[in-house]
Amino acid sequence: MSKAERPSGREPVRLAVRKTYKLYIGGAFPRSESGRSYVVTSSKGDFLANASKASRKDARDAVSAARKAFGGWSGATPYNRGQILYRVAEMLESRRAQFVAELAETGTKKAGDVVDAAVDRLVWYAGWTDKIASVAGATNPVAGPYFNVSSPEPTGVVAVVAPDEPLLGLVSVIAPVIATGNTCVVIASERAPLPSITLAEVLATSDLPGGVVNILTGSVKEIAPWLAAHMDVNAIDLTGVADPELAVRCEQEAAENLKRVLRPAVTDWSADPGTKRLTAFLETKTVWHPTGV
Repeated sequence: MSKAERPSGREPVRLAVRKTYKLYIGGAFPRSESGRSYVVTSSKGDFLANASKASRKDARDAVSAARKAFGGWSGATPYNRGQILYRVAEMLESRRAQFVAELAETGTKKAGDVVDAAVDRLVWYAGWTDKIASVAGATNPVAGPYFNVSSPEPTGVVAVVAPDEPLLGLVSVIAPVIATGNTCVVIASERAPLPSITLAEVLATSDLPGGVVNILTGSVKEIAPWLAAHMDVNAIDLTGVADPELAVRCEQEAAENLKRVLRPAVTDWSADPGTKRLTAFLETKTVWHPTGV
């Protein structure tokens, strides 16, 4: 119908462009290779979007991307990693209104305060990147003419099951992993995955190299045990696994290649996080060197 044919007094109706929520793997946004999706609803039960439902093939691609990115990211200077985390905080701050709106749909109270806390948490971890080695490392007294020095090094690829707190909790499990030089594959909150993909857009437009963080949406029950059993995953964080039986199954799968496993108790994300998560996925290298005569 042309403008002239429209009934007088009626404005043209504009159709909104609905956002497509995809996975985030290797710095790109692919759809699930399986073609599957699932419906995401608001806290009131209203339809919000169709999110991609990741398959084991998607998880395998994410692990490969994380492994490929590990060498460059772990080899970057801690100061550089801190700069990049600070840049992520800047980009998240610039999209504050969008995150507030998405969190409000999940039923999050005081969504603005939650977004501000997530930005502050990123800045906090950015400040730790070049300091954690001094806290976790040591010069050890030994009997003999040797220097003995212990220093922390990143574990490698870390699988993370994110909590249902879809932004502050998500940032609080990702930031310490990458601040210490690890790369990660994250299973987003199954109930509220949309802020996770929006965070992926923030990561993609910051200076973070592709593959350092990979975010999957879908079934935790389907993907978590497979990541726990993956022989190229070095550690797993089970924070978001609410089912005790599923957590035990993941621990058993992880034992096959001696993965580090973090299974924390209920976490207050608003509390001071301390350094526990920074050191959870670090290995200690000890070097002996003879002293000069």
